[in-house]
Amino acid sequence: MVIVDKRIDLYIEKSADFAKPILRHLRDIVHKTCPEAEEKMKWSFPHFDYKGEMMCSMASFKQHCAFGFWKASLMKDSEKLFQKTGKTAMGQLGQIKSLKDLPTDKVLTASIKEAMKLNEDGLKVTKSGNVSKNEIEVPLYLKKALRSNPTAHRIFNNFSPSHKREYLEWIVEAKTEETRNRRMANALEMISEGKTRNWKYMQKKTT
Repeated sequence: MVIVDKRIDLYIEKSADFAKPILRHLRDIVHKTCPEAEEKMKWSFPHFDYKGEMMCSMASFKQHCAFGFWKASLMKDSEKLFQKTGKTAMGQLGQIKSLKDLPTDKVLTASIKEAMKLNEDGLKVTKSGNVSKNEIEVPLYLKKALRSNPTAHRIFNNFSPSHKREYLEWIVEAKTEETRNRRMANALEMISEGKTRNWKYMQKKTT
């Protein structure tokens, strides 16, 4: 069920004429891709939350619009959409002055799906774009893997925060799902044996 916010209707209506079709298109494609997305007004511009977390946002200015993903620093950006140098606009797509400036619907849909997956996995980032250092946020896929191995689950829960973080960062930094799954399998095996991520290095230091 699509959850809309009437304040966003008003925001679009009050935007410049060039911005209205852009904002409506972005809004439509977010909801088509993620029907569970919840609209909210934050910091005076429209946001789309998913699974209780911010996923993406859009905004209009005097001469351009902007669109961005909250966890862009963790996204692969395989289509090279995001701004790599300079900062010409809020968000990652640069200054959007017409519908022609937007990526294709197919590309936008793929990016939104990737952002959805990050929220589904429960991954959080700091302002620097790294995995949070203040608390251990275990992605849903890793939680499921640990539950499938009671020994690894018990040992992992008893690890210190630093040892948990070593495994977490190693797994979530994988560039492909195949690599991530392989690392998870290796991690479960080592954890089941009571080994920390860097156990080989620690062993060398004590010998």
